[in-house]
Amino acid sequence: MKTYRIAFIPGDGVGPEVALEARLALEACARKFSFAVEGETFGWNCDYYLAHGRMMPEDGLEVLRSFDAVFLGSVGDPAKVPDHISLGPLLAIRQGFCQYVNLRPIRMLEGVSSPVTTATPQTVDFVVVRENTEGEYSHLGGIFSPDEPHGFATQMAVFSRKGCERVIRYAFELARKRKAQGHMGRVTNCTKSNALNYSMVFWDKIFREVALQYPDIENDYLLVDALTMFMVSKPQRFDVIVASNLFGDIITDLGSVLQGGMGFAAGANLNPEKEFPSMFEPIHGSALDIAGKGVVNPLASIESARMMLEHFGEEEAARALLAAEQEVLAKGMVRTRDMGGSSSTQEMGAAVRAALQAQ
Repeated sequence: MKTYRIAFIPGDGVGPEVALEARLALEACARKFSFAVEGETFGWNCDYYLAHGRMMPEDGLEVLRSFDAVFLGSVGDPAKVPDHISLGPLLAIRQGFCQYVNLRPIRMLEGVSSPVTTATPQTVDFVVVRENTEGEYSHLGGIFSPDEPHGFATQMAVFSRKGCERVIRYAFELARKRKAQGHMGRVTNCTKSNALNYSMVFWDKIFREVALQYPDIENDYLLVDALTMFMVSKPQRFDVIVASNLFGDIITDLGSVLQGGMGFAAGANLNPEKEFPSMFEPIHGSALDIAGKGVVNPLASIESARMMLEHFGEEEAARALLAAEQEVLAKGMVRTRDMGGSSSTQEMGAAVRAALQAQ
């Protein structure tokens, strides 16, 4: 029997609540589809920082390296630790494990509503492929004489040929796979080369070079400001969007609103070659205002677990878990507070597992 070793980092706020639901969903899939899940939990969070002066141990990456995947609940408690410090381990894991693809499916399911009137299950079904290890988040620069009249700050973006090409190629390969499943087979380049006359001009050049190698896949490009408008006015025009680190970070939050809110926003930080563990996480953050109340929507966490199954190659289990999510939402009997209902975190998780078991 195949066994997958998973490192769970519940983190801060609602992280422990949603990480538990993800783990229970994975274990339910394992029982149904004859594989095993071995999980180990690491209490690396803001309280750990207060006790040890760092967000995770110095050998944290070496500890995680032996696992098949990492599941992260949420990170952040600014009343205890500044955000730029608490976010450090997340970036360290992404970069240290060469998780150069941040994969964000933007899909609206039946039974879910969105404040954007153009968003329906028929119009919202695309994927954002975000470059995840360099670009605008390269941590190069400095602050000089910040309290003086002549003080200034610099922040450098790094766009390497290797970094750009590999993530753009991943986007085209994904579009080819989606085309075989009935999608349109198009990659949209999210750029801003009219203003960023070095970094994004270089990015566009590599996009064109890679696109020539995929004559079966449509391609187009949009400036990021125009792209956000089209995401709202005409979301059905998108299939796969490929974006730099900063732009991908921003447009995927807009995408979460299209699909019904942050409670449905799942994410994967992928090392596609599987040389290192990949990391899976809901995108809603630590939501400190509702932490411990049992009201957070666990579907983003469960969907992130489903993406983990896809990464493992457990396609049948992943399809079944998605079908269970769809069934629960379409019936509308179990609805968490963000959906206008009163169901608890545990009730939503249990309903998805029951629908999975009944298949």
